[in-house]
Amino acid sequence: MADAMREGTARGAGLAEILRDAGLYALVTLGLCIPIVSYRTDLSQTSALDLTPRWGVVAGLCGAIFALRLVQRMVLLRRDARRALTPAPRQATEAVDATPNAGQRISGLALPLFLGAALALPLVAALASGGLGPARYWIDLGILILTYVMLGWGLNIVVGLAGLLDLGYVAFYAVGAYTYALLATTFGLSFWLCLPLAGLAAALWGMLLGFPVLRLRGDYLAIVTLAFGEIIRLVLINWVDLTGGSAGISSIPRATFFGIPFTAGPNGFAATFGLSFDAMHRNVFLYYLILALALITNGVTLRLRRLPIGRAWEALREDEIACRSLGINTTTTKLTAFALGAMFGGFAGSFFAVRQGFISPESFNFLESAIILAIVVLGGMGSQVGVAVAAIAMVGGPELLRNLGFLKAVFGEGFDPNEYRLLLFGLAMVAMMVWRPRGLISVRMPSVALTQRRGVSGALVREGHG
Repeated sequence: MADAMREGTARGAGLAEILRDAGLYALVTLGLCIPIVSYRTDLSQTSALDLTPRWGVVAGLCGAIFALRLVQRMVLLRRDARRALTPAPRQATEAVDATPNAGQRISGLALPLFLGAALALPLVAALASGGLGPARYWIDLGILILTYVMLGWGLNIVVGLAGLLDLGYVAFYAVGAYTYALLATTFGLSFWLCLPLAGLAAALWGMLLGFPVLRLRGDYLAIVTLAFGEIIRLVLINWVDLTGGSAGISSIPRATFFGIPFTAGPNGFAATFGLSFDAMHRNVFLYYLILALALITNGVTLRLRRLPIGRAWEALREDEIACRSLGINTTTTKLTAFALGAMFGGFAGSFFAVRQGFISPESFNFLESAIILAIVVLGGMGSQVGVAVAAIAMVGGPELLRNLGFLKAVFGEGFDPNEYRLLLFGLAMVAMMVWRPRGLISVRMPSVALTQRRGVSGALVREGHG
């Protein structure tokens, strides 16, 4: 009886402390909102500034912060209690159950669901919008998301599997785009011939980057790859005779359906297949083209992960010294990771050039590398499904916010979520480091299993740094 009373008293004290902590967060939010959010300046008919009070918004923000902090503390308290009941590895007297939980089992179905939704998107968008023309916004958004999914999967080879922190991945994206643009505009080569050449050119530059950084790790590797990305961008700006400098390259030939152009003439795509001409046929073709390229990237990555080279990448990520002691050639392992990751970046760059019809160095700045790396980190390094989910959230999220009309009623008519994109990235990174430090999908499937294949929690896998 006394033990029960003491336990109840301890729980009450803990709940009171949690409520005090959440109230303190709400109070700090109130202090920040009073000078920033509580009043909005509006231009009156007499060209004077009027102060419109918004105490309802302030109260809503304070309440939201109070509720979120309360939920966070409760989740952390439950996690600590669960950890206290789990024996430490050196104290365990019996095997700890490593069976994947429900979330880990559901993640195995995510890729087929993603593929089904991606295949049906143009059809669903056309039916919902009343035709291909009105559905152009959603198809173009799907193309943009799939481009970042492909880039994230390419970088996932370098960062997630091999553990090599690369901050200059956008350089290979630029090499692929400029390779296609120069070959198509100068020599008149088709997209289907330039696509593998762009990938090979990017892979070559990936190997050239890999040689100088063979002995570098961690922050030093990140600094060198960041410098490499900036060097490529500056070369594109200053080599005016070849790249056109800041003016870029325009009038890049468009892709054809294996030689059939998307034109209204008798030899066009619509006339060849007996369809009525619609300019959206090209956009739908580009959508399925980038979807095919992304699926090829995913398939090759999953296949390579099960091969000796893939297991060598993961061994390098876990411990480079132990990797060398096992007789693995770390030089070849690092170079193949850089080259293959760069090759897929080159493919994506070639697609970007053929879709835009114009490229310039401003399209390949450091922000693009940061976005791609953030997608890999938020999704879960080494997780293909996590990268796809993170790309949808980070690229499609601001577009979704733009279509929410009530946000303009709250923040004003001039509110544009894209202006707060970096702020949203920062908040997402902070939230992930607090609640999901291993990413959205932290479960790993082992490359080799003796009996039954089981998902391995990300907490049991070390994240290498090159």
